[in-house]
Amino acid sequence: MDLKNDVQNQFGKSADSYVSSTIHKDGKDLVKLREMASIIGEETLLDVATGGGHTANAFAPYVKLVTAVDLTPEMLTAAEKFIKGNGHRNIDFVQGDAENLPFPNEGFDIVTCRIAPHHFPNVKKFVEEVHRVLKKNGQFLLDDNVVPEEDDFDLFYNTIEKWRDYSHNRAWKKSEWLRMLEMSGFEIYEWHRFDKIFRFDPWCNRMNLPQDEKEKLAEYMKGASQKIKNKFKIVIEADEMISFQGEAVVIKAIKR
Repeated sequence: MDLKNDVQNQFGKSADSYVSSTIHKDGKDLVKLREMASIIGEETLLDVATGGGHTANAFAPYVKLVTAVDLTPEMLTAAEKFIKGNGHRNIDFVQGDAENLPFPNEGFDIVTCRIAPHHFPNVKKFVEEVHRVLKKNGQFLLDDNVVPEEDDFDLFYNTIEKWRDYSHNRAWKKSEWLRMLEMSGFEIYEWHRFDKIFRFDPWCNRMNLPQDEKEKLAEYMKGASQKIKNKFKIVIEADEMISFQGEAVVIKAIKR
């Protein structure tokens, strides 16, 4: 089974929990993403890997038309219910692959993608596709979890994410994102870094991690070096894994 089938299976089972997930619906990163956009109200916007639809929902009142695309039909169904429940009607929902977008060249003024590229098997192909479907001087608003530049920290974070969610591919370093974007023809316009607190139980439960694997993962994290515990601010109380801290970036890149 390839990674894209894994993604469909995982998110098909978890669609409703992603709509209600606090970290997805209430993140300050989503507010920043909206603030970074240059919008006059006539734009067409493509939200790639829309997931629970939070980004599409946030932008719908401000643009002319939103197209929400996702690989997983169940996610699109959940997103449509959520967004239309909020009264928005200027949204189309399309099943499609982020690495092979089913849209013509230069069809959108803005492309957004939030908390998703770490699932993509070929993230460079995704970036190239975003560049293709954007109009000249179009805006790419990217938001995803990243890893620190130090390799030990990179390995730890990607290990625990893959353990918790087999559809996880890789969280990239900030430097890797900047390079990929510039090498694909984008100009980095603005970017911000955020801390993200992950509560261990909801983080595991959102991906339906079996209890025995959850316990093994907790032991792995509790057994990490002090350097890693300090970096990720791992909180353990009464020998129970409580939380840890990751990071995300939001980037505005312009197609030149």
